[in-house]
Amino acid sequence: MAKLHLEVVTPEKVMVSQEVDIVVAPGTMGEFGVLEGHVPFLSGIVPGELRFTSGSQTERFLVTTGFSEVSDNKVSVLVDSAEKATKIDFERARKAMERAKERLSLDRGKEDVDFLRAEAALKRALVRMRVSEKKA
Repeated sequence: MAKLHLEVVTPEKVMVSQEVDIVVAPGTMGEFGVLEGHVPFLSGIVPGELRFTSGSQTERFLVTTGFSEVSDNKVSVLVDSAEKATKIDFERARKAMERAKERLSLDRGKEDVDFLRAEAALKRALVRMRVSEKKA
């Protein structure tokens, strides 16, 4: 099987730069998969699981918002942050979810609570927990 070159880049560093067989990513229009020879396209990336397979090994990452480009058997994923699923602290994510739910339950009349940030934090925590559960 022919290979793709995958790069996952955050503002801090290049998380992945390797040849892979398939990439599956969480796009703004739904999850999409890329094999060798895929037509060029651009997609927004939403918080979720990015996974890729090389040979018999599959790796999983939690990614946040960003975008991806597919062109000439290269998949570039540029995101705000990415974390290997095996490195996710499930308990920390659960606590973040509880804090976000608590903020969202407060009276919306209060000006000191940023509900959009709380909703985003809740979504990130839920995705982290979901991806973490699949790491095995």
